[in-house]
Amino acid sequence: MFSTGQWIFAAFFLLTFIVVMIFAYRKDIQIHKKFYKGSYKVLFAFILFIFMLFLIKVYLKR
Repeated sequence: MFSTGQWIFAAFFLLTFIVVMIFAYRKDIQIHKKFYKGSYKVLFAFILFIFMLFLIKVYLKR
């Protein structure tokens, strides 16, 4: 399906992307702490909402 060159490119791209994202996050960590305080609560609520939708779907399917 994919050639060897495509797999090598994908691996190199993924590795480079992850490294760049780590450096960017470390650079902005102080800004994140200041402006996005409590954002984990929003993430938790969103995941809980998706889980509740899944439970409703399973419950109504029976």
